[in-house]
Amino acid sequence: MGRDYYTAAVQGPHEHFALGAFTVDSGVTLPDARLAYRTHGSLNAARDNAVLVPHMYSGTSAAMEGLIGEGRALDPSRYFIILPDQLGSGLSSSPSNTPAPFDGPRFPAVTIADDVRAQHRLVTEHFGLTTLHAVIGWSMGGLQTYDWAVRHPELVQRAGVFAATAKTPVQNRLFIDVHTELLRSDPAFADGSYADSDDVHVGLARHAMAFAAAATGRRFFREEVWRRLGFSAVEEFTLGFMRGHFAPMDPNNLLCQAAKWRDADVSKQTGGDLAAALGRITARFFVYPFGGDEFFPAEDHEPDVALIAGARLRVIDSPLGHFTMFGLLPEDVAAVDDALAEILKS
Repeated sequence: MGRDYYTAAVQGPHEHFALGAFTVDSGVTLPDARLAYRTHGSLNAARDNAVLVPHMYSGTSAAMEGLIGEGRALDPSRYFIILPDQLGSGLSSSPSNTPAPFDGPRFPAVTIADDVRAQHRLVTEHFGLTTLHAVIGWSMGGLQTYDWAVRHPELVQRAGVFAATAKTPVQNRLFIDVHTELLRSDPAFADGSYADSDDVHVGLARHAMAFAAAATGRRFFREEVWRRLGFSAVEEFTLGFMRGHFAPMDPNNLLCQAAKWRDADVSKQTGGDLAAALGRITARFFVYPFGGDEFFPAEDHEPDVALIAGARLRVIDSPLGHFTMFGLLPEDVAAVDDALAEILKS
């Protein structure tokens, strides 16, 4: 991973849906907003095989392509798979690609709800769909999945959430505060008015170190699982993988995404009543926490599941913790694919 991966994601094959004048939750109207996306497979004659897979923090639609393949659960010969890029990803409208007066630190605050509203227009206006076979997401993608299931129960037939809750937990928000402050701590950040994202390499490295400490499970370090990934020392993991992942990214884009993650809460749709919000869900709902996840601990998922009619919860255990979805270990690939098959065939 690193600059080559990120450059390929940004320059790779993706399409754009013009949102036009798009008013976000903060009240600001972006005059020429756009939503980037990729697709795999084709719609069937009944137009009922579409699967929407939003992505995680710091990712792009390209990151979700690792879940797709012939003979796998997300088989493009069977499903029409839509991979949207969230606002702030660097592909959809973002601080890094929006012209003045909304460029860089002047880009408006956006929310998970804004992402879902944009994706809903893509699904209904561009593709003309009246149903989604499933919405499936990990981490911030899971936050979007919750919002989809609550906001549009008439469209979402199945929903699969990996390592995410209906409302970002308090300790999780504290972690977000820490890693964003580390990013801003670089003097070169200049309140977001840096000339080049490479100038903020110290802040990006500090941000990466925070992720290295918290994104994997404690077993990962205790059992030296990093050796299985080809690293001879734990420092190689933090430098080679974590810093390499974040080094090419735009700090303002990351902060835009982090703010959405921090404030995610589907109960905003029902005046703060979480039970009422989750009570709207009619989809066949599956929740898969990752054992050892420090961001979204398994026990934090249980209260949400109790409020969703017929929801099923199954913990996927891995020393990778929150990063289980990356599929860095073969057993993680198999476990996630099994879960995806459970959702799609339900």
